Amino acid sequence: MPPFRQAAHLPPVPRTEELGSEAFRAIDRMREAIAGQLSAGLSPAAFALALIDWSIHLASAPGKRFELIDKANRKAVRLLCHLAAAAVDPDAPPCIEALPGDYRFSDARWKKPPFSIWAQAFLLQQQWWHNVTNEVPGVTPHHEDVLSFAARQVLDVFSPSNMPLTNPEVLERTMRSGGMNFLDGWRNWVEDAGRLAAGQPPVGTEDFVVGRDVAATPGTVIYRNHLIELIQYAPATEGVAAEPVLLVPAWIMKYYILDLSPHNSLVRHLVEKGHTVFCISWRNPTAADRDLTMDDYRRLGVMAALDAVNAVVPGRKVHAAGYCLGGTLLAIAAADMAHRGDDRLASLTLLAAQTDFTEPGQLALFIDHSQVHVLESMMWNRGYLSADQMAGAFQLLRSNDLVWSRIVHEHMMGERTPMIDLMAWNADSTRMPYRMHAEYLKRLYLGNELAAGRFMVEGRPAAIQNIRVPIFVVGTERDHVAPWRSVYKIHYLSNTDLTFVLTSGGHNAGIVSEPGRPRRRYRIAVRAADGLCVGADEWAETAEARPGSWWEAWTGWLAAHSAPERVDAPAMGARRKGYKPLADAPGAYVLQR
Repeated sequence: MPPFRQAAHLPPVPRTEELGSEAFRAIDRMREAIAGQLSAGLSPAAFALALIDWSIHLASAPGKRFELIDKANRKAVRLLCHLAAAAVDPDAPPCIEALPGDYRFSDARWKKPPFSIWAQAFLLQQQWWHNVTNEVPGVTPHHEDVLSFAARQVLDVFSPSNMPLTNPEVLERTMRSGGMNFLDGWRNWVEDAGRLAAGQPPVGTEDFVVGRDVAATPGTVIYRNHLIELIQYAPATEGVAAEPVLLVPAWIMKYYILDLSPHNSLVRHLVEKGHTVFCISWRNPTAADRDLTMDDYRRLGVMAALDAVNAVVPGRKVHAAGYCLGGTLLAIAAADMAHRGDDRLASLTLLAAQTDFTEPGQLALFIDHSQVHVLESMMWNRGYLSADQMAGAFQLLRSNDLVWSRIVHEHMMGERTPMIDLMAWNADSTRMPYRMHAEYLKRLYLGNELAAGRFMVEGRPAAIQNIRVPIFVVGTERDHVAPWRSVYKIHYLSNTDLTFVLTSGGHNAGIVSEPGRPRRRYRIAVRAADGLCVGADEWAETAEARPGSWWEAWTGWLAAHSAPERVDAPAMGARRKGYKPLADAPGAYVLQR
């Protein structure tokens, strides 16, 4: 046999190399997955890189070091002056104020010595460490943010508000109760630790039963596939708007953030305003779903739901609204539909959803190549990312509110924080499949492919610029997941009429903003397709300020972009087209644990 004929029977070299490379990569992933379990899903390498970068540049910056010495001396003098003033007048004004949103020392008892002195010393030290970790010449901005964040976490551990002997509120409670607050706090801690070890939800969540107390708007599941259930809600008015509304929640959370208690349910509000409402309820994936992709979520989620809505309400365009990751996915689907000439959408609404990830906010602290490698390895090992793997990062972002204040209130003062529907929903977590979430982090957070026009759907670029339907976008003032200035960047990507709303509240509470809720406000402005695009801060200065709930503005906007006539409510489902009623709302997927 000629030599070349013999070679034809040999295994192809490239495939052998691929198998070998994957085997070696599996070793690294297994090691990283084990290490990630010990580090709560955080990357030690990412922090080490930040620390080395900062250390080298600080060591080579004598001017910065002299500046820090000067600032330390100045702060010491300020504290000594405050001590002298407090010795003469216990009501002497503070020498430094807490940062906005920091309420640890807001109680009047912190204004009197010696507690005021401890608080002032801590705040001055906190400010100095901010100077230490920021504006060091040559440090990578991301490393600067990581190190500054880490320094704050360490400082917060030693805050006088977290020590029972230096917290006047805890001391007063101890004197009044004869120390019983510590006994009650110990009981609370034991109960919390037991529930955590057993994988049970926090105390009080049992009072918010899905389908009874929350997710209670009447409706019917009319479609189910492997990834979603589609709920059609029963009409509450005689006539309804001709165009239905499709809600696409994020799959990182249960859908009923949009259908909480009856008094603050966005779904119920829409139904009572005369809309036919459909909502996706995502499946809670398991390890068997590890290979689901973002495109599966688009096809089996948004597009499958849209087909079902068209079957129930034929001949009518659809108002589509997406929240958080659901909004990002909906924007991708809408952009692809525009590319293909699919004109089934009447409008597009994005609620706290990013389309440009160049400035994703504090979450960027946990999203770099090293951190994504750790998360990807953990997901590769288990097949999904679970809530316990995400909880640590989200709690650290708001450690004063979610960790330390709870420890002080429940474990030192012995008082239980009353459970509310939003907190109960937040404890009802979901999982995310390995391949989809790895793709999401790499393509959107790291690669920013959607804003760059490089996000491909079946070989076509999903370009936001191709969307021609009117867009309504909501950002929230205190959003640490999707900062409003990041959400605002859709102005730089879209070429259609765009209404932007900035509402009070955070990522969740700002969206759940029912009419009649006190102290609610929002700003709103419209940019026409041919209008001038301004920066976020300029927009905030010129946008119209209104009191109340943005829900009213949105329902008015929906009415303005709908047919003027009211029509009879459609039947529940479309049996002849394969969309028969399957179960009462809230369905089965939302109950999966």
